Amino acid sequence: MKVNKKDFGDDFIWGVSTAAYQIEGAHNLDGKGPSIWDVFSNRKRKIAGSHNGNHACNFYHQYQDDLSLMKAMNIQNFRFSLSWPRILPNGVDQVNQKGLDYYDRLIDQCLKHEIEPWVTLYHWDLPHILEQKGGWTNRDIQHWFMNYVDICTRKFGDRVKHWMVLNEPMVFTGAGYFLGVHAPGRIGLKNFLAATHHAAICQSQGAWVVKSNCKNATIGTTFSCSYLEPATESLKDKLATKRFDALLNRLFIEPSLGLGYPIHDLKFLNRIHDYFKPGDEALLPFHFDFIGVQNYTREIVSHSYLVPYLQAKLIKASKRKVPSTLMNWEIYPQSIYHMLKKFDAYENVKRIVVTENGAAFTDHFVEGNIQDKQRVNFLNDYINQLLLAKKEGVAVDGYFVWTFLDNFEWAEGYFPRFGLVHVDFKTQKRTIKESGYWYSQFISDEKVSSRIQDIHAKY
Repeated sequence: MKVNKKDFGDDFIWGVSTAAYQIEGAHNLDGKGPSIWDVFSNRKRKIAGSHNGNHACNFYHQYQDDLSLMKAMNIQNFRFSLSWPRILPNGVDQVNQKGLDYYDRLIDQCLKHEIEPWVTLYHWDLPHILEQKGGWTNRDIQHWFMNYVDICTRKFGDRVKHWMVLNEPMVFTGAGYFLGVHAPGRIGLKNFLAATHHAAICQSQGAWVVKSNCKNATIGTTFSCSYLEPATESLKDKLATKRFDALLNRLFIEPSLGLGYPIHDLKFLNRIHDYFKPGDEALLPFHFDFIGVQNYTREIVSHSYLVPYLQAKLIKASKRKVPSTLMNWEIYPQSIYHMLKKFDAYENVKRIVVTENGAAFTDHFVEGNIQDKQRVNFLNDYINQLLLAKKEGVAVDGYFVWTFLDNFEWAEGYFPRFGLVHVDFKTQKRTIKESGYWYSQFISDEKVSSRIQDIHAKY
């Protein structure tokens, strides 16, 4: 069924999402210090295709044209992140004025084009110098992070009205400090539990800093989530699914709501108390104005004695032979409906914004145009499920597509393309895809402006 914007109401928020390391490039220019991703992606065999984010989309230099393109596409809300090492190269003090000036210009240019900036404070690019001191496993990160947040919100809080504290803490702690497949590449339960507890504290304490400095701001944080179902109706598979749910979907939201960690359903989390200090329980809660839900897929779970700690495993989409994206994620639009209902059921969740949703597919060039019908169908179907949840009373009032530009997609390098806009990474030429035109038409009250073609002529 073709989705209609009018069904969501006039106040519903539509936008696009990005992240600094994935698009900015300029990795060593204008005083920027190295991040953990700068170091990790330049190590051999860490990233698919031996890619790195050194240049990415060159957004640092092309942001004015990109925002003009965004404006032409009728996109009025832009979620982006600030680069901690661009602002604080040594992580703590010695503010880099050129870094602040860049974000000043970016924010001002957004407002000039009547594009509302939605700023994420931490989207995974920790200053490398802080990682050398332990990074998220070091309790001192609470003070490092609060200092960083204080500098950013004092500087930009007069113009930025929407803030997100962390992006997907489960991913950057799990993939970066337990599995080692993301920066900084640490492995082991000890690293993971320390990083988890410290990130949960920073999630709430960073929010208090934003609240103190930005009186009229709306404050959120974002959570990755996957709809989980057991492989069979057996008790073992159901319990395995419950354990995975505690890890993937509940680990960070429940402490923020004052519910503590889901230790009852995930026994190894008992060890997280090794990293507690007196009074930590009081540091974990914060009543966010909104939570960002970031859902892409469904996962099927089965019991497995061979998997340590969880005794559970995910059955890949390819093995199940279901329709999937280039990330081998199942295309299952109902997943976003179920996750919105799940988060909305928490008593103290006031408001939900879908801060990421999208898909990577193969783009097809046909006579100079980029056809990506699969992405169009994906967005239409997921937005339909979003509407269903909203009609059933879920307090969701925003949706951001991941992502605006094809970008550096972390460990997968440049292969999987999520963008509404195609990027030729050799020439940095931008080309709007069929899905970009579709989204522009969808969120516009009028037909897509000819300004898009005018802007395109510049690239």
